Amino acid sequence: MPVLSLMLVVFSLTTGEFVPAGILPDVADDLNVSLGSAGLLVTAYALGMIVGGPVVTVLTARYARKQLIAGLVGFAILANLASAIVPHYLLVLATRFAAGLVVATFFAVAIAIAIATAKKGRESSAVARLAAGMSLGLILGAPIGTFVGQHLGWRATFVAVAAIAAMGLLMVLRFVPAQAAAATSSVANELRVFKSKQVWLAIALTALGNVGVVTVFTYFAPLATDVAGFDAEAVPVLLLVYGAGSLLGNFVGGWLSDRALVPSLVGMLAVLAGALVLLKALGDTQAAFAVLAFVLGALAFAIVPGLQTLVVSSASAAPTLAVAVNASGYQVAAAFAGWLGGQLIAGDTGMRNLPLVSAGLTVLGLLVALTMLRQSRTGAQV
Repeated sequence: MPVLSLMLVVFSLTTGEFVPAGILPDVADDLNVSLGSAGLLVTAYALGMIVGGPVVTVLTARYARKQLIAGLVGFAILANLASAIVPHYLLVLATRFAAGLVVATFFAVAIAIAIATAKKGRESSAVARLAAGMSLGLILGAPIGTFVGQHLGWRATFVAVAAIAAMGLLMVLRFVPAQAAAATSSVANELRVFKSKQVWLAIALTALGNVGVVTVFTYFAPLATDVAGFDAEAVPVLLLVYGAGSLLGNFVGGWLSDRALVPSLVGMLAVLAGALVLLKALGDTQAAFAVLAFVLGALAFAIVPGLQTLVVSSASAAPTLAVAVNASGYQVAAAFAGWLGGQLIAGDTGMRNLPLVSAGLTVLGLLVALTMLRQSRTGAQV
């Protein structure tokens, strides 16, 4: 029940992050802004995580973990309700930023607990079990949220997100046992972990390895409708397909990472880049788009357990803070993805070339992974 409680919270927060991908056209129409401006809602949430990851984690490091988690989830509930209520575009942007502020710290505490309690050699699999809540957010949360937004208005989607988070909060209060504070040393000692080159390489790998596929996912709905030619009603089904792939990829990625951490990340990033190239080549065919939606979902989440484990193993002195900053690194990718996609679809490059640009960005992450692999084979610590 403690794991289920945390997974439900992860599910709600993941739904709140990714569901705008399915309701962007509705948000843009209702707020009378461009599609690119609506995409900045994803960027605002990401920026909140970027800022909140290190800041909130440092400020709350000495709080007991259960009380900390409860406070973070309560804040997220209020922010999502505000997103559903405020009337103007700029205020919606502000509430999405606020909703993102506490997410990285929550993930960091939850992941650190999962890894600390895992059997030796099974750390990535433990992260995969927790991250299943993220996959379920895509499999169930994003499609259901898109369906709700299309039939009850996009604001109802954020009410639903808040309601699920509230259920998770009640379960956390009931079932999660008391946990000691994440930090027992001074803030200065905690921050010393970032003197390590390996920690920064791991964080860079998270950002660069994810930016390409996050760019595609941010603009998933217009790619499906404007490029592949699907009706809007098909978008929730396609998100369900993407989410099913993510659930499978999450567990397969954890299994592979437990056996060969850095080599498996190299292989998965190479395949991900290739899949994005195929999306450019075949994405205007509906059958190919549907298959690639599953493949991209699987690959996007297959790399998650290994990336998180790599950061924790590189920052054993302050794993919670390092994971929070790593989550911020992921959100740097998400923020850049929202901006980049808006620039591409507004310019001459167009929506059709977005997957090819995303593949090029993924190759940058592959190069970082190859650097870490070379260091591991020459005896450097990874």
